[in-house]
Amino acid sequence: MQKITVLPADTYTVINKTVLTDKDKKILSMLYQPIIGFTAVSLYHTFIDDLDRSEIISSDLTHHHLMATMQLNLEDIVIAREKLEGVGLLKTYVKKDNINQYVYLLYSPVSAHEFFNHPILNVVLYNNLGKKEYEKVLSFFKVPRISLKDYEEVTCSFDEVFTSVRGTIMEANDDVGKRNSNNILFHKEIDFSLIQSGIPDSQVHEKCFNQETKDLINSLSYIYQLDTLDMQGLIRNSINEKGMIDKQLLRKSCREYYQFDHYGNLPTLIYNKQPEFLKKPKGDHSKWAKMVYTFENITPYQLLKAKYKGAEPTDRDKRLVESLLIDQKLNPGVVNVLISYVLKVNHEQLTKSYVETIAGQWKRLNIETVEEAMKITEKEHKKLRKIVKPKEKKETKRDLKTQEVPAWFNNDQEVVETTQEEVEELDKILNELV
Repeated sequence: MQKITVLPADTYTVINKTVLTDKDKKILSMLYQPIIGFTAVSLYHTFIDDLDRSEIISSDLTHHHLMATMQLNLEDIVIAREKLEGVGLLKTYVKKDNINQYVYLLYSPVSAHEFFNHPILNVVLYNNLGKKEYEKVLSFFKVPRISLKDYEEVTCSFDEVFTSVRGTIMEANDDVGKRNSNNILFHKEIDFSLIQSGIPDSQVHEKCFNQETKDLINSLSYIYQLDTLDMQGLIRNSINEKGMIDKQLLRKSCREYYQFDHYGNLPTLIYNKQPEFLKKPKGDHSKWAKMVYTFENITPYQLLKAKYKGAEPTDRDKRLVESLLIDQKLNPGVVNVLISYVLKVNHEQLTKSYVETIAGQWKRLNIETVEEAMKITEKEHKKLRKIVKPKEKKETKRDLKTQEVPAWFNNDQEVVETTQEEVEELDKILNELV
């Protein structure tokens, strides 16, 4: 999807497509915020505050108003907006002109029950919070079970209480406000025509692949990293005697399939890549851009495995990297830069205290993109170089090793067209880097 640059003068209107409750605020802060962050939730609340007294629609406002209200730059606001879109809380429309006009449609968060049974949101929340915090949040939303086994129901029906009288027949009115939540969208989806072609028509009901089932299959394929052929076999084994897909069985089968391939582990964020909205736009062919592209398009697991020359990384290193993603909430591309930097300057060792010290600093500085991470490592290295006294001519091998830096340091960042020879040279650099 083509991105449009938002300017402070661009206008926007907020339209409330749902009915928001006090319970929604709890769900936003306790369930959504660990996934999308405080800024995105704050933007959601700001949009609510922009609505009129009837909480239906706002007046025309500028994005400068958002910048002033939230005390954020426009880039951070756009990133927060895209996070809201990603989890289904917001839909965005734009009308292009000299001054672009945006319309933001607000949707409710899903209920706690839907959230904890969602194939993606639930898993990501668990990964971001960790087991202990996740169970604490889950217990908050749990409803105590009350047994009515020894009770008899004596509830009156409507016709027992009220009598029908002749009156005016009224038509249904769709203009009255109602609660609406929005589905999470995927641009990369499973090929359902291929799946259906591999399953005999006699085995499936005509309504087997309805939209709800397709959404579930897309979600499961994303979170468990399954392609169309993987899903085809799992779906075939999940069809019940009525020709419909047993959703619980499919969830269980996908989970067990993943665990079999990953030594009993459930999916974690170390297999995720840098989010698309935080990637550098294409078109730059400099050495710097090549390295940025590499860090953005491999997962921390792939980078670790490359550092191990193709062998499986140790559980200790995987746990350390996972803690950077879950506890420090660093983005995958940023973690890639951090791993490479530490290995270069720390004699190929991922020392936990050293890694966490840098991670803490980057988190406080709100480092979210690969470019920001590369620039700060370059800046920190220059500080270290100034500390080294020029008169010290004799250097030990350890000193020399410590001064080695990632390949992106001191490279010319000017955008240039690359020749075939340069491309081959860049490939060699990138191979050394990862």
